[in-house]
Amino acid sequence: MKRNIKKVAVLGSGIMGSRIACHFANIGVEVLLLDIVPFELSDAEKKQGLTKESPQVRNRIVNEAFQATLKGKPASLYHKDFANRISLGNFDDDMHKIKDCDWVLEAVVERLDIKKQVFENVEKHRTKGTIISSNTSGIPIHMMLEDRSEDFQKHFIGTHFFNPPRYLKLLEIIPTPKTDQKITDFLMHYGDLYLGKTTVLCKDTPAFIANRVGIYAILKVVESMQKLGMNIDEVDKLTGPVIGRPKSATFRTSDVVGLDTLIKVANGLYENLPNDEARDTFKLPEVIGKLEENKWLGDKTGQGFYKKTKKDGKTEILTLDLDSMEYKPKSKPKFSTLESTKQISNLKERFPVLMGGKDKAGEFYRDSFYGLFQYASNRIPEISDELYRIDQALCTGFGWEIGPFETWDTLGVKKTVEKMEEAGYKPNQWVYDMMDSGADSFYKVEAGQKQYYDLDSKKYVNIPGTEEFIILENLKESGKEIWSNAEAGIIDLGDGVINVEFRSKSNTLGGGVIEAINKGISLGEEEYRGVVISNEGSNFSLGANLGMVFMYAIEQDYDELDFMIRQFQQTMMRARYSAVPVVVAPHNMALGGGCELSMHADHVQASAETYIGLVEVGVGVIPGGGGTKENALRVADRYQEGDVELNALQNAFMNIAMAKVATSAYEAKEMGILRPSDGISINRSRQIADAKAAAIRLADAGYTMPVQREDIRVQGKTGIALFNAGINGMKMGKYISEHDQKIAEKLAYAMCGGDLSYPQEVSEQYLLDLEREAFLSLLGEKKTLERIQAVLQGGKPLRN
Repeated sequence: MKRNIKKVAVLGSGIMGSRIACHFANIGVEVLLLDIVPFELSDAEKKQGLTKESPQVRNRIVNEAFQATLKGKPASLYHKDFANRISLGNFDDDMHKIKDCDWVLEAVVERLDIKKQVFENVEKHRTKGTIISSNTSGIPIHMMLEDRSEDFQKHFIGTHFFNPPRYLKLLEIIPTPKTDQKITDFLMHYGDLYLGKTTVLCKDTPAFIANRVGIYAILKVVESMQKLGMNIDEVDKLTGPVIGRPKSATFRTSDVVGLDTLIKVANGLYENLPNDEARDTFKLPEVIGKLEENKWLGDKTGQGFYKKTKKDGKTEILTLDLDSMEYKPKSKPKFSTLESTKQISNLKERFPVLMGGKDKAGEFYRDSFYGLFQYASNRIPEISDELYRIDQALCTGFGWEIGPFETWDTLGVKKTVEKMEEAGYKPNQWVYDMMDSGADSFYKVEAGQKQYYDLDSKKYVNIPGTEEFIILENLKESGKEIWSNAEAGIIDLGDGVINVEFRSKSNTLGGGVIEAINKGISLGEEEYRGVVISNEGSNFSLGANLGMVFMYAIEQDYDELDFMIRQFQQTMMRARYSAVPVVVAPHNMALGGGCELSMHADHVQASAETYIGLVEVGVGVIPGGGGTKENALRVADRYQEGDVELNALQNAFMNIAMAKVATSAYEAKEMGILRPSDGISINRSRQIADAKAAAIRLADAGYTMPVQREDIRVQGKTGIALFNAGINGMKMGKYISEHDQKIAEKLAYAMCGGDLSYPQEVSEQYLLDLEREAFLSLLGEKKTLERIQAVLQGGKPLRN
């Protein structure tokens, strides 16, 4: 039977329930969100003369929880209008509505007795064959089945989302012995394709996979820290981006998530794992007990391992001294091991240097990672039969770039085992069996497909579910790179499509990247049927290479700057006007030039999580790579004669003038950065494959190179006068500085087509020339150079 998910009921509107409901709404599913009826009237309700039977009282809990989620940041919805897909109600009055739902997901408080009550109520109203799941993070799934019918048991499963569900990719799927295999298979596929998740199949063991190993890893870091007499600032310096972990590292992450969550999971693991060889690691250190006593639980209580204070009007972050339990100014620790890896941008190349460090940092890495490797090896087959599931769960649930087994591979398995034995961290016997079989790594790449070592067959097998993904790193390892320079490469994706990949710092669009884009399009025109521009970096592109621009501007080398900007504009236009389709696939941040490149593509295949916009005003210039021109063109194409106020042009102007960034691909469509025809990939892992498919579709449809536009209607003096009136008003009201005014006036001039007496049609090249002239003139301004310097030095825009 084909199963479709059109409507989902989420039971429980707390932090997780409301956010899960929002993510289902994000993908277009109708959602019913229910919670309990309040036990008592609030004081405000009593004053209004309401009773327990009043509808607003009965739905107060769900209404307040949902409104809090809608106001929360980061946003749980891709677009505010998606909230209309969610209807609210309560368990007493609205549970009967679940009969129309295809999936009923429970997300109530973590108490087995309450969950059982909810499921008893569900059983009365659900339609047979409906999927029922629990979002529990710790209660064994099979314990919820007591007294349930056979049909309920067959269709019941654990579906553990990670918070926040929109942003964290992990979805743990935990079947019971009674779950129908078809339900497991369906949700593994549905979570990946529709919800954009990495679905990881878990055994019904305490805390499943991610929290079991992830919480061990956190507590092992604390243990290593105490063993070596280190402090919080030192550990967070060592456990952040330098090892491929989030910027919040160890202790800042604990503050953000809430120390109470860490305590609860750790205590649960200590109680429920009497035979775990590392059980004592889950016994919380005395210092964490003190934090709990003091109610210093992190951001939710205003202080935890860190505390924000105000000093002389400025925010200062203080760090907790674990010995004195007093907060002290944040220190900036330095380690020679870290200094030696500054020039190593590749994480896998960095790890051997970090682990070989001769200072305290090296000691810390060896103790914490050898412990992690041992623990992860001992969890197979207890929590998973396959090693890749542990890596997947930690990467997508905790935001690690590479998991424990992949990290181990970077160090050499055999060499590391010898060092682990010396340090007292002997791994599980299966690791020795693997080496005896002749296998010398946990993973390898074969014909562009990543494979893992399978313990049962003692062979390398493909990671299931990834056959439809295109992973550039795997293709490079398989010899599919056909051209490269220091900043970029071109990779053959197969089926007549090639990919241009950026590899510069922050994927900025410097000379090497510009060369690669042009080379890729030339190769595409000569030998291939389509070009994709995508990469697997943290961000698609943070825009032009500001350092290079600043250097030439300081030297007042305007000829070189003019050449650079012309070349940049020509490259953007090349993406639009080529003999083969060019598809750009932005993800995460696509700012400035990254946005301009996307706007010039034949098709954009954006990740749902794309933060895209023209932000050049922040550094004192206007967009110089065709962004201003492209906005004017798009507005002209939808211009209506009756629009005397020029609203569409004004909106486009304000987006650039305010450096507005879309916070999702859906918002980017509303802003006009993406077109209605552009595609959105919910699952980032599928994005490059989706982009390749789009290029093939365009080629197969008989793609023909477009003709450059000569018919762009601009407003001339009419539009400039309108904008300048508004700009003057902003300046007089002291909302903007004199330099802001100058930038805004240059932007208005370029977008309106310059000093034309009346509205008329102009060419793209005419608008590009105006844009380039404005960009160059602003680079001659002292205040613009100050803004660029501020961003290059501190990363924060200067408002001068």
